[in-house]
Amino acid sequence: MPYIGSKVSVKITPEQENELKTRLGQAIALIPGKSEQWLMTGFEDNYHLYFRGDNSSPIAFIEVKVFGRENPEAFNNLTGEITKIFNEVLSIAPDHIYVKYEAVANWGWNGANL
Repeated sequence: MPYIGSKVSVKITPEQENELKTRLGQAIALIPGKSEQWLMTGFEDNYHLYFRGDNSSPIAFIEVKVFGRENPEAFNNLTGEITKIFNEVLSIAPDHIYVKYEAVANWGWNGANL
């Protein structure tokens, strides 16, 4: 039950959104037990972000939420892949991307909690 949400300061075209969705779907497998089958993604483009007090360069804030326990090694590997994806698809420099992780103990789906 992973979720990857992103807020980016640039416009995302439908083609870019599809590529991001597809590549994030592949990347989530870097976390053991997670797959695209259960991945939900969300994209907010043209978001007002500032980094170091400036917004003249593209910026991204990405949140990854997973049901279960933290896995620092897998999270580190996923950060590298997420950074690569957003750099290649949206030309956002790796040093302008923050990735936040949250392991969630209670997750609801289909009318009940898991």
